Amino acid sequence: MRRNLHFLTRKTHRYLGIFIGFQFLGWTISGLFFSWNDLDNVHGDHLRKPVKFLPVDIEIVSPKIVLDNLQLNQKVDSIKSLQLIQILGKPYYQLGYFTFGNQGATLNYALANASTGAIRKPLTKVEAKKIALEMVVNPAEVEVVEYLTEAGSHHEYRERRLPAWAVTFHQPECTIYVSAEMGTFQTIRHNQWRAFDFLWMFHTMDYAGRDNFNNWLLKLFSLFGLFTILSGFMLFVISSKKIRFKLV
Repeated sequence: MRRNLHFLTRKTHRYLGIFIGFQFLGWTISGLFFSWNDLDNVHGDHLRKPVKFLPVDIEIVSPKIVLDNLQLNQKVDSIKSLQLIQILGKPYYQLGYFTFGNQGATLNYALANASTGAIRKPLTKVEAKKIALEMVVNPAEVEVVEYLTEAGSHHEYRERRLPAWAVTFHQPECTIYVSAEMGTFQTIRHNQWRAFDFLWMFHTMDYAGRDNFNNWLLKLFSLFGLFTILSGFMLFVISSKKIRFKLV
């Protein structure tokens, strides 16, 4: 009986180790990378200039004027947010609002000149490029500017507001994403972040979208890992003469 238990435990431990060994290796490598990299650098903070804020003496109109101007051409059912932002040194209102239709609620954004209340169009390519140049450290050299209308589940700009301008720099090597409708910087991506994101996919085992930490594959391999460890402890107890003698 004891011999059969020893044999079964050894076989279970061996094949579980082979089955989940590569994933264990991936968890270890990714964990080492996470712990040895400064998270602020991963976020790209070292590539950004200090944020500029609006002065206190600016003259702005009431948000009610902005809302009235917006309702002249757009249906506004409810307001989600209203922020005072700056675009290339000028004050603007950023208004988030909902419209309700057959498909449910749709979130929209509008920009308005905070000095006049006039509604303006989304950011142009030239404006997005200037905003990106204002944000990155010098020397800065733009390589390409792209207009994104969609982003897949593995895209580095996934699950963020579209459309957006992607401004890629040759120096420093990074891409800045600016929302066309919201008029603001959204995120910065560079090679260190991309390596982090790739390893994060292995760490969470979410090979569909990379950000789901509660997927069944991860839960299953976690249980397999637990069984492997427990079977290893059992092998130690069964194989140890001293412990076996005490148990007898």
